[in-house]
Order: sequence, then structure tokens, then C-alpha cells
Amino acid sequence: MKLINFTALGHIRAGAIVDNKVIDLNYAYQAQLKAEGKYRYKEIAHAFVPPTTDALYQGGKESLQLAQNAIDFILENPDSFDKKVIYNRDEVKVEAPVQRPGKIICVGHNYREHILEMGRELPSTPVIFAKFANTILGPEDEIPHYLISDQLDYEAEFTFVIGKQARNVSEEEALGYVAGYTITNDVTYRDIQRRTLQWLQGKTVDGSAPMGPYLVTSDELQDPSGLDVVLKVNGEVRQKTNTANLVFDVKKLVSFLSNLMTLEPGDVVLTGTPGGVGVAMNPPSFLKDGDIVRIEIDKIGVLENKVKATEVVATV
Repeated sequence: MKLINFTALGHIRAGAIVDNKVIDLNYAYQAQLKAEGKYRYKEIAHAFVPPTTDALYQGGKESLQLAQNAIDFILENPDSFDKKVIYNRDEVKVEAPVQRPGKIICVGHNYREHILEMGRELPSTPVIFAKFANTILGPEDEIPHYLISDQLDYEAEFTFVIGKQARNVSEEEALGYVAGYTITNDVTYRDIQRRTLQWLQGKTVDGSAPMGPYLVTSDELQDPSGLDVVLKVNGEVRQKTNTANLVFDVKKLVSFLSNLMTLEPGDVVLTGTPGGVGVAMNPPSFLKDGDIVRIEIDKIGVLENKVKATEVVATV
């Protein structure tokens, strides 16, 4: 499945993209249960295929399978329910596939070529830092460039989302804990990032994590290695790599992180960025108003966002 959240009729709902259609997963499951003669079909649907993806991931593989079954049912019976279940793609606004994750864990210095361009040695232990839910944007949103800095930079990130609670997981079992994969742009205010030894300040500005275009579930993308990653700014290739170049791959990261902390369904992990960031260019090249940042990853799709200069509103 290609999972999204989408806005329609003033509400954000969990959905899936099928061809050029958007399926409301909760309503699709309600329709299936009602057709099967189930009492309390609304309550059952809310429990097993909830109306937001954040709750859906908590149901693990069982909920994802029920959602897939509901998609199959509604496509065969499109007029079987009294609420709108199927939308044309252009009728809705596609939002990020995760809305309010408990954790956004970022990995730094994880592509060999990026480490070398920054003049550092390969790490023996993953470098991790955090972003927060205030940073998340959808694939149709503009990247706000707050004029607190003129050093706005991009970072293409292959991203995975946890699908069930993970604690002390082995590398051999690790992929079984992943709900699916998406793309994130780890937008960074470089000068703010470097004010202190800790990077958090430059990484957590509102709207600094565009995510999408959807989450490809792990049953469809079973092997996250060997995927080409390309980032372009206004059509110019800036970053190009393959997930085979990760120092710490998905298996290693799930195992490492789950031995530090309990990973919960819906937690998001950004696996790091390759070489070619703007700050490392000679001379440095930062994002500006109107720039188009496009990230494409094999078997996932394209995340494209426009930069928009945004005044900071003063508070008194």
C-alpha cells in the first residue's frame, strides 16, 4: 500500500493511493463490515482501521492487512456505502504519512561520501539527534524559509516508520518492525545549527521536515538496500547516492536504537543524507525563495516542495 493522510471536507483522514484515486481506509472498512452484516461496524472500524495513520500504525500488521482487504472490497463495490470513500487524486490535499509521531530520530554522518566531504572519519557508532512533530510538512506544502537565517539547506533522507513496539531487537529480526518507507527533506538552518555543539536548534524550526509522497508499506518494499537517491534544486542534481552506501543500514539502526530506547509504532527514523549539501559546495549554495527541491528514491517516489520566504511574526 501507499499510505497517506489526506484533507477532504475539512478533515484529515488516513488513506491509500491506488492508481490516481485516494481511498478513505476507515470508511472503506466500515463499508466492508456493514456489507458483512456486522453490528457496531463503526466502532469496530475505528478500533482496527482508525481514521488517522498515527493510530493505524499502532494496530501493526493486522490493521494494515485489514486496510488492504478494505481497499480491495471498496474497489469492487464502490457504491456500497453512504459516505464518500473514493476520491480523485486532485480532489484532496495529500498530507504527510505521519502526523504526530512520538519520536523523530535522525542519523547524522551515515553516508560515506557525505562524511568524507565534511572532513570526518567513519563513525563506529551512529550519530543521532532529534526533530519534533512541529517540523512535519506534507508533499504539497511549501517549505517556509523564516528570515532568521540566510543559510537554509536541504538534506535528502531515506526514511522508515516503526510498525510495532521494538525493544532489544536483533538485526535479523529488525525489518519485521518496520511499517514502511518514505522520503524526508531534513531542512536545516546551517548557521543556527552551528551555534552550539548540539545541532538541535537548526533542525527543529517549524516546517523543516517535508515528508512523502506517501509511505510504501514493507510488504511491498521488502528490501530497503540498493535504492538510488537523487536530490535536485531547480533541476540541478545536488545529491546522488544509493542506500547501499549507508554506514548503518535499516537493520543496524532498528537494532541499535531499540537497544537504547523503546521504539513505538509511528516513530520516524531519518537515516542520514548523502554528499552534496549546499553548505559543502564551493562556494556554499543555500536555498532561497522560489527554489524547487525535488527528491526521488527508487521504489518510493518523488517528494517535491517549493521554498517560500516567510516573515517571522513578532510576539509581545
